[in-house]
Amino acid sequence: MFFPLSKVIFFVLTPSNFLIFVGWLGLVLLVATRWRRTGAGLAGFGLGGLALAGLSPLPFLALAPLEQRFPAFAEDGAPPTGIIVLGGGVDSGLSEARRQIVVNDAGERPIYLADLARRFPSARLVFSGGSGSLSQGLSEAEIVGRMGDVLGAPRSRLILEHRSRNTRENALFTADLVKPKPGERWLLVTSAWHMPRSIGCFRQAGFEVTAFPVDYRTRGFADAFRFNSFASDGLLHLDLAVKEWIGLLAYRLAGYTSDAFPAPSPELVPEAAPEASPGAAASR
Repeated sequence: MFFPLSKVIFFVLTPSNFLIFVGWLGLVLLVATRWRRTGAGLAGFGLGGLALAGLSPLPFLALAPLEQRFPAFAEDGAPPTGIIVLGGGVDSGLSEARRQIVVNDAGERPIYLADLARRFPSARLVFSGGSGSLSQGLSEAEIVGRMGDVLGAPRSRLILEHRSRNTRENALFTADLVKPKPGERWLLVTSAWHMPRSIGCFRQAGFEVTAFPVDYRTRGFADAFRFNSFASDGLLHLDLAVKEWIGLLAYRLAGYTSDAFPAPSPELVPEAAPEASPGAAASR
């Protein structure tokens, strides 16, 4: 029930869709009813909202906190036991129709699958991605399995998880598939803006992973005053951000994560060097 309901909610509350619905409702009221003042207000709200969402820095301000939550992975010489790449970067329908890998705007996910496979030749490789469509089409994992050699990730090394339909199932099914052991190091590759919810789901599944964020859409809080040249770009970014914030709230309320906004584990955050006390300084 959660999966189809989430699709409906996201469709309605996605800013670009919502503002269009409001604008059209306003036009109907303005032209076909006596509530012209209300109609004019709603139409103006919809049009103004589209302009604000598409051209202003608002999308970057909504995305930056998500992307900045987990730092970029810093290689420290310790090879990982395994690498988990979440689906979302491959267009399954087009890939199947065209018989070649077709990536979307999150295409960095499968790209880094190949890169990390090369950098860590002994690591286990997991691609977790079923079908996110209500019609249950061909899964991303099946596409990657068929065409892994094109990506540079040999099929012989791939462990494919193809049942998951959302992030919670990514975590549950992957944990059940690989059965991680204490002390193992697993890298989790997904979009930076999607990392907090992903980490929260894996922790709730009892699977501690190390974040490897990719697919950045902002330069961080430096974009606080950045305006978009094309409204379509801004609307895409704001739609992503709002969907992710709603997802974080919904997953917390449903018990899929234990934190409203998951953060790096304290032991993974470098501690600041302790300040010397005045007495210690005087004794030198």
